[in-house]
Amino acid sequence: MVEHRTILRTGFSEAAVNRDPFRMHEFHRIKRLPPYVFEAVNRAKAAARAGGADIVDLGMGNPDLAAPPHVVAKLCETAGRPRTDRYSASKGIGGLRRAQAAYYGRRFGVKLNPDTQVVATLGSKEGFANMAQAITAPGDVVLVPNPSYPIHAFGFLMAGGVIRSVPAEPSPAFFPALERAVQHSIPKPLAVVVCYPANPTAFVASLDFYRDLIAFAKRHELIVLSDLAYSEVYFDGEPPPSVLQVPGAIDVTVEFTSMSKTFSMAGWRMGFAVGNERLLAALARVKSYLDYGAFTPVQVAATAALNGPQECIDEMRATYRRRRDVLIDSFGKAGWTIPAPSASMFAWVEIPEKFRSLGSLEFSKLLIEKADVAVAPGIGFGEYGDEYVRIALVENEQRIRQAARGIRRFFDNADRTLHNVVPIARAG
Repeated sequence: MVEHRTILRTGFSEAAVNRDPFRMHEFHRIKRLPPYVFEAVNRAKAAARAGGADIVDLGMGNPDLAAPPHVVAKLCETAGRPRTDRYSASKGIGGLRRAQAAYYGRRFGVKLNPDTQVVATLGSKEGFANMAQAITAPGDVVLVPNPSYPIHAFGFLMAGGVIRSVPAEPSPAFFPALERAVQHSIPKPLAVVVCYPANPTAFVASLDFYRDLIAFAKRHELIVLSDLAYSEVYFDGEPPPSVLQVPGAIDVTVEFTSMSKTFSMAGWRMGFAVGNERLLAALARVKSYLDYGAFTPVQVAATAALNGPQECIDEMRATYRRRRDVLIDSFGKAGWTIPAPSASMFAWVEIPEKFRSLGSLEFSKLLIEKADVAVAPGIGFGEYGDEYVRIALVENEQRIRQAARGIRRFFDNADRTLHNVVPIARAG
């Protein structure tokens, strides 16, 4: 009877299920990936909401702003035509690549050939992952900041590479650490990844830093992969530079940008890789086997965004600045000091001293349970992030103040909470 029920439920006999070879072996690439810690937070968040809690979600960097109306209008105008419903161009339609090259010219004073030095990607995340596939041989060493956005490391891990951590902050300590990493890595590193304005830390690099980076990369024959997804989300001082502004940087560099934050088009999955022709040719060849590019109307709309009025970017920037200021003020009054990020849509915040021994994952789950607030645990960005959480500016000012009130209630009852939680967390 048991055997019969197994066949009805699965289509296979119980003996066949027990012989399943996939039960005995993990797939090689999956085995190289750690558990996705953000999923634990997502589960806690879903459980709390199922119980009726109103969770203020400051975890995922998912913009809540609307895409510009003229961009949406161009999408609607273009969609549904037989020509635009066909397969598109994997490396991006010509008009879009020309628009991105023009953007680099206006914003950074960098001249790019749209035919050979620009590739449209399905967001910067896909671009990074496919660049890793294109250039990485098994065992290649890549220098990656820690903490850093997960794809910076795991794109190369999935491609068979080996990660060596380097500092995330563009400080005087960066280059001695980079030098040690090069000297003590076998084989010699292939590439170095940088991300400024940084996700999750919000660090910003200067053009002088990039000059030193390019000189170092050329001296040690390293590829430079720069993530510039937050180039337009800045609040104080000069706009963040591009590493390609350094003379000769294009000899060794590919830079990735995204329309997700600049134009609040995260779900549209539109980004770019620009820079060295040989590296981009490798990326384009890999992509030609894997995708046909973004839906053509999305590419046409993205072209309209890059070529059209830019006031929407100023409005986006002003919105995040207001949210940043409210976060700093309201959380500070609640007893949690928030360092002011000068760029990006994130604050990188140290866990309060009395909770630090929990680690960032347990602390993040506790915030959901006790304060109705979701944040991203720092451990998800690398082991050196475990004393921090990332707070995203993706809720309006009223909701941020609501989050602060929840934080205040949580802190007011902290001693009782810790009495119940700490022994369990330490036992784990």
